[in-house]
Amino acid sequence: MALAPLLELQGISLSFKGVKAITDISFAVARGEICALIGPNGAGKSSLLNVINGVYQADEGLIGFNGASYRRMRSHQAALQGIARTFQNIALFKGMSVLDNVLTGRNLKVKSSWVEQVLGIGRASADEAAQRRRAEEVIDFLHINQWRNSIVGTLPYGLQKRVELARALAAEPSLLLLDEPMAGMNSEEKAEMSRFILDTQREFGTTIVLIEHDIGVVMNLSDHVVVLDYGRKVGDGTPDEVRNNPKVIAAYLGIKH
Repeated sequence: MALAPLLELQGISLSFKGVKAITDISFAVARGEICALIGPNGAGKSSLLNVINGVYQADEGLIGFNGASYRRMRSHQAALQGIARTFQNIALFKGMSVLDNVLTGRNLKVKSSWVEQVLGIGRASADEAAQRRRAEEVIDFLHINQWRNSIVGTLPYGLQKRVELARALAAEPSLLLLDEPMAGMNSEEKAEMSRFILDTQREFGTTIVLIEHDIGVVMNLSDHVVVLDYGRKVGDGTPDEVRNNPKVIAAYLGIKH
């Protein structure tokens, strides 16, 4: 018997001041798969991720996540439920070290109270050690050990992207949303990031939804592809099914880059 999907969107619509950004989007993401969202610029991909993790509130529709159904998902609620996110424009604390940035991804895992932390009593010491240990494991997993004490703002763009992925993984998400994780990267950096994404899926069983414009990367990396055009879904299936879909070819794959 097939497992219930981890994420299921039903009739999601979103508008800004009367202008439709997303119209009646429905699809499901199976547990443990990598699902790519593709489509031309302005197709509604980032807006859809923002609905899933509560940055935007949908006008209509339901979000099904891990067996529960939500009319609206709030950002804090999404994080508590196990949804983590990276952004199209890097959203790191540029004046902090790599380690400190990754540690911010552990905020919801802290067990000790504010009083215990300030006074250094009770669970504070063991809790701090546990959070640091997990952060170090993620840093090791993504091969950024040598920059662990470097100030993030001094690092090359590709490394900053990897630090942002590390911070998201530190939260131990069941669903990881990646908004253009390879934007601005050269072919070597894209291949490296693709390996890390695949390793995340295989090592941790993480379900991943990502936005990516490089069709070669999408077809090699994804189990499932959803195609948006002008806020509507025009394709949904395996990479091969999507590649041969005339609507997809017209909307996106036929565009020269």
